[in-house]
Amino acid sequence: MRYLGIDYGSKRVGLSLSDEEGRIAFPYKIIKNDLELVDNIHNICGVEEISAIVLGESHDLSGKPNKIMGSIEEFKRNLEGELDLPIYFEKEFMTSVFARGNDGKKINDAMKIKKEKDEKIDDSAAALILQRYLDRKNNN
Repeated sequence: MRYLGIDYGSKRVGLSLSDEEGRIAFPYKIIKNDLELVDNIHNICGVEEISAIVLGESHDLSGKPNKIMGSIEEFKRNLEGELDLPIYFEKEFMTSVFARGNDGKKINDAMKIKKEKDEKIDDSAAALILQRYLDRKNNN
């Protein structure tokens, strides 16, 4: 069973793929968030023989949905209308920070540092989201 992980952003969308056994996630690509987004995802699902999608669920530090979560839920509804695949939410808490390599004691500092304009880590963040889901699923 192959999974597609998605880190949804207002400008870019990071994608990751699992191996065919659904155990390990790998960064795949970053695509533009534009009017062709759902069609692009649909095509990727066909080419890569995707069985299910794992979509990052975005919350603030207090655990409440943040401002992009409404767009993520709308995106999920659009995908469900186009694809006959299960779509699961997985919390994306701090995945961008970890994808930048700022873990452990550096988290607080990393949150204060504005990320550089050309830094593209969305596919790595998508891989972290997908790996969390796979780990939880495979350990149950």
